[in-house]
Parts: sequence; structure tokens; C-alpha cells
Amino acid sequence: MAVEWRFTPDDVARLRFAFSPMWELVASLRVLRAPGRHSLHLPWLRAVRPRLREADLRDLFALVPVSGYIPDFLTPPPGTPLPDFAAELERVRATPPATAYEEIVWVQTSDTAALRRFADDPAEGVRRVADQLRAYWAVAFEEFWPGIRALLEADVMWRARTLAAGGVRELFADLHPGVAWHGDRLVAAKSCDYDGDLGGDGLVLVPSAFSWPDVWVMYEPYRPMLCYPARGVGTLWSDGAPCTPEALAALIGRTRAQVLTALAEPGSTTALARRLGLTPGAVSQHLAVLSDAGLVARRRLGREVLYRRTPVGESLAAVS
Repeated sequence: MAVEWRFTPDDVARLRFAFSPMWELVASLRVLRAPGRHSLHLPWLRAVRPRLREADLRDLFALVPVSGYIPDFLTPPPGTPLPDFAAELERVRATPPATAYEEIVWVQTSDTAALRRFADDPAEGVRRVADQLRAYWAVAFEEFWPGIRALLEADVMWRARTLAAGGVRELFADLHPGVAWHGDRLVAAKSCDYDGDLGGDGLVLVPSAFSWPDVWVMYEPYRPMLCYPARGVGTLWSDGAPCTPEALAALIGRTRAQVLTALAEPGSTTALARRLGLTPGAVSQHLAVLSDAGLVARRRLGREVLYRRTPVGESLAAVS
């Protein structure tokens, strides 16, 4: 099963990036529900869980299950590249009750009583959910948003440079293992089936910290959007101290740890060999193993092949 979009030249020209505090906030609810699947965010969890003991999040938990469909009205596509949380919250609050009702019937939740209460009065349900989102933001998210935003901005800058240097094919080559570019089509592996034209409106690409390790999609009647894990998300809660090769040596071997650590910025086999005092052949072998393990990715820039850490590789390199 997959979501497939067909691009025209106009769609390629209108490809754009944005990020959304509301998307992060809603995605973080899944981290609260299933921390074992989102171990990258344990420092955040430890900080906010004590604050949430008295918070009423029942409606939010009912509408945002651990897996499966989330009502689209909770995560409207960003209307600007740098949306404000208050503006996004008002978009949620302005959801027509009929739209909210149509979307919640697709939610698979264990709290069916909360879902029935919402369905009985969708207008009141939307108001209640918006109030809970505002309270949750203030208690658990607002103070962390500047750091999250900085990570997302860095990802957008990186992806924009990749798009400028290598075009659409290079952009989607390492966006996510479940995303692939085929000529004029973008295919995203999902638990639903959709096949359609973008119709000249382009696609909004939204980097996310809390969606890791998944990709999320939206399509008609909303503006088409693909939400993907931001590059370097494993460094989000670190103190910024560089990782030493010793921290990884026991896990992946000393030399491979040195190679992975040296890829703080993309580099070629020759440059890495010179920096580490190894032969290019030895570095190439270690890069092949790291690539097979999903820790590094490669792309060609002119005559040179550059290697860089994947988000998983960034996570390992951030361990102190």
C-alpha cells in the first residue's frame, strides 16, 4: 500500500518547505503514549510527564491513537513557511463540525466513549480539543519550541541546498527509506492507498522532530503534504558536546566509529582517509558497512561522491 503523487513541471516549480508547531504538538502525543517507540525523546518525556499529571488530555488521546489515522483537521497543512502556533490553533478551532465528524469516524481508538461524546456534539468537541491543545502547548511544549524550530530550520536549509544542487531526484533520494522518486512520480509507503495528480499546486514538504521514524501524508481535499523526520533529530536533546569515537567503539567497532564521527559534515572517501590516516580502500569498506546498516548515505556531486550521516547515524553519533 502506498500514496503516489504525479508531478507536472508546475508541481516541481511549486515544491516548497514549511514547518508547523501544530504538527509537532500533535505528533508528540504519540510519543507520550508509546515512549518505547520514540526513545530519542526520552529527555523531553522526563521533563514534561510530571507536569501533565493534572492535565485533561482525554479527547486528544482518543483522537490521536498510538498508530493509524489521525483526523486531518488537527494538523492542517502549514499556510506559510513559518506558521505561528496561535494562528494554527485558530485554524483548528475554525474546523466545520461536519468536517470534524466525517474525519473522526475513521479513527481507531480504545476510548470509544470519548469518540462518541465528540460525535454527539462535534462543534463542542472541536472547541474542547482546541482548548486542550492550547493547554498542552503551554505546559509541555512552548518552552522547547525554539530548539525544535532551530532543528527544523537547519533541515530546510540543507534540503534546499540539495534541491538546488541536484534537483528533485537528489532531494528525494535520501529523504526517508519509505519515500522514492520514479520519473514524474513520488511514492510514499503508507498503510493506505492513494493515487492522484498534484494538479499544479505542488507539494509541501514538512520536516518534523516528533514524527520520527515515520512519514505522514495529507492529500485531497487538503493541500498535498509530506511530513518526514528532520535531519539530525538525534541531536535535539543533546547538550551539544561532540561524541568521541570511544562511545561507539563497543557497538560498531573503533574505526567505523571514527568514520561515522568524522562525518559531522559530508565528505568523500579520499577526504576521510586523509583526515583519519587510513587508506581510501579501508575507508571505502567501512563506509559500505555503515551504508548497509542505514547509518550513512551517499550522493554524487559532479565527479565526486559525498557521504553523510543519515538521521539514524546522527542519533548514534550524538550519544555521549
